Amino acid sequence: MKQYNVAVAGATGAVGNEMVKVLEERNFPVKNLTLLASSRSVGKTMSFHGKDVKVEELKEDSFKGIDIGLFSPGGSVSLKFAPIAAASGCVVIDNTSAFRMAPDIPLVVPEVNEHAIAEHKKRGIISNPNCSTIQMVVALKPLHDVAKIKRVVVSTYQAVSGTGQKAIRELENQVLAIYNMKPIEKKVYPHQIAFNILPHIDSFLESGYTKEEMKMVNETKKILEDDNIAVTATTVRVPVFYGHSESVNVEFESEMTPDMAREILARAPGIKLVDDPSKNLYPLALEAAGKDDTYVGRIRLDDTVKYGLNMWVVADNIRKGAALNAVQIAESLIAKYL
Repeated sequence: MKQYNVAVAGATGAVGNEMVKVLEERNFPVKNLTLLASSRSVGKTMSFHGKDVKVEELKEDSFKGIDIGLFSPGGSVSLKFAPIAAASGCVVIDNTSAFRMAPDIPLVVPEVNEHAIAEHKKRGIISNPNCSTIQMVVALKPLHDVAKIKRVVVSTYQAVSGTGQKAIRELENQVLAIYNMKPIEKKVYPHQIAFNILPHIDSFLESGYTKEEMKMVNETKKILEDDNIAVTATTVRVPVFYGHSESVNVEFESEMTPDMAREILARAPGIKLVDDPSKNLYPLALEAAGKDDTYVGRIRLDDTVKYGLNMWVVADNIRKGAALNAVQIAESLIAKYL
């Protein structure tokens, strides 16, 4: 099997760490692994297949000889370095929001629109969608193929790891402070996150929606390749470390019963159906954490519309919502498009 020189940009962050783990777990054919981060991380080491790999500083000449670059260094860094990497012949798979809505850059979830990877030749960049969008479209696409979706109303309950390692530490520290009756420090979020819920992810727009909510709206339409689907979202941060949960209400143009949906989703790629409320079986963030599948359950009729369903969708936001999806794109890329 052909092997590839792979670089991970933003390697020391929560997603970058997971990208390295996923590359190893899935035995991606890596010839040489280059770990890139800011100057602050230079000299750190990360383990890959039992060997220590030193972290190097991300520079303009970091991509000579690199075949595939997995990027999660932050949007502004990707905006600068992804085109430089692509110009050197590296195919960039970017996890930031920098290029998601660019018309000439594919936005890909392999279970949903793998064919779009072919468009990478336009600019040498493939965009990884927002974590909350990924798990939702994995659940929506098989249903959309059978009974066209008319409208989606989604409320998300998103883990702090979506903000990064600093947010994980903030939740840990706040919980410890509360139990030890010490003052709480708020640095990452505008309010206490421990034992609290914040209806605020990313910055607010003039419309009253947040950027995160509009990412879900716009990315869903782009990935499903249907601008006629109406999507509205409310995104909420909850005091959970790993695993985003979503309440998804779907209106269809033709009949889609709960039994039909269960049958379709049970055989759909990347989905684990967990739907037996009589035995208290439904998707849980705790059980999805560290797993690759998107968990779907609580499927029931919405009898306020002619053809409607409600469901509960859960996935690990760092794995399927970020690192795993990026590596799956890379797997499809080398199998069919390079």
